[in-house]
Amino acid sequence: MARAVSTRRTAYVTAAAWLVGFLIFFPILWMVITSFKSEGDAFALPPKFVFFAWTTENYSAVLHGSNYGRAALNSIFLSVGSTLLGLIVAVPAAWAMAFSPGPKTKDLLLWMLSTKMMPAIGALMPIFLVFNSMGWLDSRWSVMVVLFLLNLPIVIWMLYTYFKEIPGEILEAARMDGASVWREIVYVLTPMAVPGIASTLLLNTILAWNEAFWTLNLTTFEAAPLTQFIAGFSGMQGLFWAKLSAASTLAIAPIVVLGWFSQKQLVRGLTFGAVK
Repeated sequence: MARAVSTRRTAYVTAAAWLVGFLIFFPILWMVITSFKSEGDAFALPPKFVFFAWTTENYSAVLHGSNYGRAALNSIFLSVGSTLLGLIVAVPAAWAMAFSPGPKTKDLLLWMLSTKMMPAIGALMPIFLVFNSMGWLDSRWSVMVVLFLLNLPIVIWMLYTYFKEIPGEILEAARMDGASVWREIVYVLTPMAVPGIASTLLLNTILAWNEAFWTLNLTTFEAAPLTQFIAGFSGMQGLFWAKLSAASTLAIAPIVVLGWFSQKQLVRGLTFGAVK
């Protein structure tokens, strides 16, 4: 029998949840507000929260006086390209580990996860030297491969978790009907794991979109994404706080919109298999 929850306790929990949510959201709210300030108001002390001269000149400067369009296209290319490449590799890998595991499958999964524990700076110099000698610096294709390899362990782990929740008897029935491995993956396994795959793709896209360390060190202009573009507003000339906030707001807007329209699939995917 379910335990009754008092109205007062529900109110306290709700208020606490709203407070935590506001604290998490406040930096984003402050960034958006700052994007409508002049540079003088952005540095004003005490800070001006509402009562200041609102302006859209920062957005005009970002959109028309810089390379925002090129950076946005590069971010789309890198995030979508690395995500699709990761899906092509991760789905067969996760299928093999989930339905045809070997004696070292768990060790392999732990090894892949351990690669995420190494500080990125430890691998920067070898990769930079290789890319420099091969002429691959500031190349969208090379950076896409780096982002693909960077997030591949997470993608395989998530898909492996989702695939393990699918009954193996369904795949055995498909094999008895004469389905090849490829048809088994494409026509049986993938449709059943759509929520999990969708949440994995969304998470990988966000990780690739927000990646700054590798893009700042491997790109300069041609392949520079929005993370490199945003960093350009803080340099030797000074810190343009209002313009930086406008550029950051424009950078997160596509991901916010994508997450808003994909939230149903995301929630389904993250809770996939949670209830038996």
